[in-house]
Amino acid sequence: MRERREQARAQAREHGLAEAAAERAERSSFERGERAKAGQTTGASALSRSRTRLDLPRPARRRLLPEYDPEAFGRLSERVARFLGTGRFIVWMTVVIIIWVLWNIFAPVSVRFDQYPFIFLTLMLSLQASYAAPLILLAQNRQDDRDRVNLEQDRKQNERSLADTEYLTREIAALRMGLGEVATRDWIRSEFQDLIKEMDERRLFPAESDEGDR
Repeated sequence: MRERREQARAQAREHGLAEAAAERAERSSFERGERAKAGQTTGASALSRSRTRLDLPRPARRRLLPEYDPEAFGRLSERVARFLGTGRFIVWMTVVIIIWVLWNIFAPVSVRFDQYPFIFLTLMLSLQASYAAPLILLAQNRQDDRDRVNLEQDRKQNERSLADTEYLTREIAALRMGLGEVATRDWIRSEFQDLIKEMDERRLFPAESDEGDR
């Protein structure tokens, strides 16, 4: 009986140890899974943080509208506006219109492309005017911006010149006040002359008094 009890106790101990080992294995696997999940979440958060960093520029967004350089377009508009405001443009435009009209009047009918009343010519001239007006306005706006900058620079330059002039005026006034207290050559010469006269008078009066006593 004792042997059976001891065997039962030993089997119970072995069974308890096996259960404890299984529980430990389950706990360790669960902890590993939690750590893996935490690592994934931290990696995803790190990636999201790296994407939203403030010290890095944002990636360029795709735009449906075409992109262009405003400065290059502005320079082109100024060139066009300058050309439109010259006599050369008027001469060339007059020559083109005359050739257009003469061709569509005196050329063979099969070759004419814009017969009277020259609807296509009117359309081209209106199209040219519709494009020329915005280009001229854009060139004027750029010129106004430059004029505004030049006026601002002139204003600042005038302020600096006025401040320098006031400073020089104060310095000249201070120099004049300082020179008023300085002994000049004429003043020193007059003082010396007065001293010489006084010394001569002092020499003359004692001699006359001695003669009178004698």
